[in-house]
Amino acid sequence: MEQSPQNVGSEGEAHPMTSLLESGYGMSQLTKGEIREGKITHITHSEILVDVGAKSEGVISGKEIEQIDARTRESLQVGQDLLVYIVDPEDDNGNIILSFSRAQQERDWRDAEDLLGNQEVYKGQIAGYNKGGLIVKVGNVRGFVPASQMGPARRRRIEGDTPEQKWAKMVGEPIMVKVVEVDRERNRLILSERAAAKESREAQREQLLSDLKEGDICTGRVISIAPFGVFVDVGGADGLVHLSELTWKRIEHPKEILKVGQEVKVQVLSVDKDRKRIALSMKRLEGDPWSRITQQYKIGQLVEGTVTKLTKFGAFARIKGNDEIEGLIHISELSDGRVTHPKDVVQEGQTYALRIVKIEPDKRRIGLSLKEVGSSRYLESDWESAADDIPDDEQE
Repeated sequence: MEQSPQNVGSEGEAHPMTSLLESGYGMSQLTKGEIREGKITHITHSEILVDVGAKSEGVISGKEIEQIDARTRESLQVGQDLLVYIVDPEDDNGNIILSFSRAQQERDWRDAEDLLGNQEVYKGQIAGYNKGGLIVKVGNVRGFVPASQMGPARRRRIEGDTPEQKWAKMVGEPIMVKVVEVDRERNRLILSERAAAKESREAQREQLLSDLKEGDICTGRVISIAPFGVFVDVGGADGLVHLSELTWKRIEHPKEILKVGQEVKVQVLSVDKDRKRIALSMKRLEGDPWSRITQQYKIGQLVEGTVTKLTKFGAFARIKGNDEIEGLIHISELSDGRVTHPKDVVQEGQTYALRIVKIEPDKRRIGLSLKEVGSSRYLESDWESAADDIPDDEQE
């Protein structure tokens, strides 16, 4: 009697084992270039065996092991899950050849492609530089931030001509970037801090607006100057120092005392979270000279003053020895005679002997007089003042 083949049933049906034989006993098929998670089954100095769910274990060879950094190699243990890249599902000897580093690199490239697709901001660290810009790693893939793609704040910090002078001090700093180009074949990953700046700056701004409070003292950098004041970057958000809050001195324009890029110390005056505005002051960190005005000066005292500005109604003069204090010489105090315009009597930049005729600390005003300098009304007080200035040994 003729026997049926082993893989055919008594009624001519396929044997239940046929499908298992054809699929490798239930094991999934491997594909070259596939990334798969396996489990380490054996480790020696020359190879690592990984169970990847195939009919035999895959091999990470000695040469491949050398490409794994020492710290990672030491951390590998039997039973540990490991992501691997299928280099060859079956070589000439029937082995499954695996790569750990290729898996890591492939994963990082895929992450970079995802970042390009969704345009999410990536927070990394500056790992190095070359002549054209900065190196930032996305995983283990080296990304390049050209100088043209750096954020405005970083570009303002560039000094010198050589790459080392320009970039070395930035290595190790955190950086927010967006992926703008991925080209695996050319091993090209281009990043942009400038593209991420607006988004990351908005996040920093929101955080600062939440954290800052009135009275806080911050160190910032002047980023722009306008006739009405200066804008200062205080760590991700811009605050305005109004012209009136820059200094106790009288100035016409902020550029008289500040320049773009200059580091300054400021005090927070107010934070408007709804309008997203921060008001700052520089002069509040200095002592208010008007609080000591009555201790330094008295009515009738003679001082020297340099004329700083002429107006139709008089002349402003800065008192010598106290640059923050300016007094007004009213047109009526310039001369005993009729004066059509202050320029007929005094000139800007010239220094004159003047007499204090009015002090109003609460209104931050001090009145000066040119015509009263030689007035006989102050003869006695002038004599007493002069006597006080004479050393004791000369009075004897």
